[in-house]
Amino acid sequence: MAKTSTRTLLREGDGGLVRRTVLPGGLRIITEQVPGVRSVAFGVWVGVGSRDETPATMGSAHYLEHLLFKGTHKRDALEISASIEAVGGDLNAFTTKEYTCYYARVLDNDLPLAIDVVSDVVTDALIRAADVESERGVILEEIAMHDDDPSDVVHDEFASVLFGDSPLGRPILGTIDTIEAIPRNSINRFYRSRYKPTSMVVSVAGSLDHDTVVKLVRKAFAPVLEGSAEIPPARKGGNSRDSATGIRIVERPTEQAHLVMGMPGLARGDKRRYAMSVLSTAFGGGMSSRLFQEIREKRGMAYSVYSYSQSFADNGMFGIYVGCLPGKVESVLQVCREELMSLVTDGLTDDEIRRAKGQVRGATVLGQEDTGARMTRIAKSELHQEPLLSIGQLLERVDAVTSADIRDLAREILDTDPALALIGPFSASSRFTAMA
Repeated sequence: MAKTSTRTLLREGDGGLVRRTVLPGGLRIITEQVPGVRSVAFGVWVGVGSRDETPATMGSAHYLEHLLFKGTHKRDALEISASIEAVGGDLNAFTTKEYTCYYARVLDNDLPLAIDVVSDVVTDALIRAADVESERGVILEEIAMHDDDPSDVVHDEFASVLFGDSPLGRPILGTIDTIEAIPRNSINRFYRSRYKPTSMVVSVAGSLDHDTVVKLVRKAFAPVLEGSAEIPPARKGGNSRDSATGIRIVERPTEQAHLVMGMPGLARGDKRRYAMSVLSTAFGGGMSSRLFQEIREKRGMAYSVYSYSQSFADNGMFGIYVGCLPGKVESVLQVCREELMSLVTDGLTDDEIRRAKGQVRGATVLGQEDTGARMTRIAKSELHQEPLLSIGQLLERVDAVTSADIRDLAREILDTDPALALIGPFSASSRFTAMA
């Protein structure tokens, strides 16, 4: 009989205890006991996302996320949702480029129910033909809703410019053509081949007992835990092309233009991610940031302006978003370019670094006040097979960022021709093509 292994990963000074158990079959369970709360967040994280799809099956991971709530041998769709809502809980799921998560947040007394329902959904979905057809219409409506919001679409267009026709450059939802064409058998194969215990992490945070959680999860996953299995190494990427520069103009009769300008960023495990967090925060992460002050406060060019960074297994992106009147796009782009070059040349001031570090520290700590956030943090650490740092250790790494770190990172990442995506009342042959 395959053995079960358990170890303690972290023991926080404030009483938080993180433990990890690996069940037969390779299923990983990681819990964080949070003192002083009466809620618990339970999630099943699957290391499969939209970048695991082929062009023909684009949108399958997200399609499957919908279908898993349509019914199992034990519950129909109404029973799945009603069981959690009847105890005042929250049941949901989301799909990203690299993973999918199914979760419930309930009172601690209702944790056994949450474990049973979510585990049932993930391990025993029926994927019936009738459900595939009915949900096809729902997903097409979701795509239509997404396409109606240019502030969302422009980020998809930017990813497409930066990563091209590669998995990271394609939309998570798929397209109307691919969703209309995906057959039930293709989605079912995706589910059966990808949703294996070795690719899953069960993450739980809140008022709990680790041994009780392990017992309940073992029972819920029993049908799919067969013998011993080796946990595969963390995702290394490798199926995305090198990033590129260029411009994408989507002509729409909008009252406001939406643009994202940016360039390749850092991969997920890069040790400079703390410096990137401080850099992005100081540059466009709040009302005191450079971009906000220069574009909104001083010049009144835009209402919404910010910068952001996102990391994947093998690469990442750094972007600037601005929503402004169409007639101000050229001026906005010019200011963005100037501020980027100023950051590359001169770095950040001591005051900017101090403020940004304070923002990052505050966001790090305040973000962990919620059991759902704690569940997410420990899940991602396990899913990506990265060391789990305490909050104190995270804050130490932020504090250790120097002005030289920021300057060196800016010169490496930002001193390049940016990619640009623009949505608004502009023709594809407009004057902005010369600014790429």
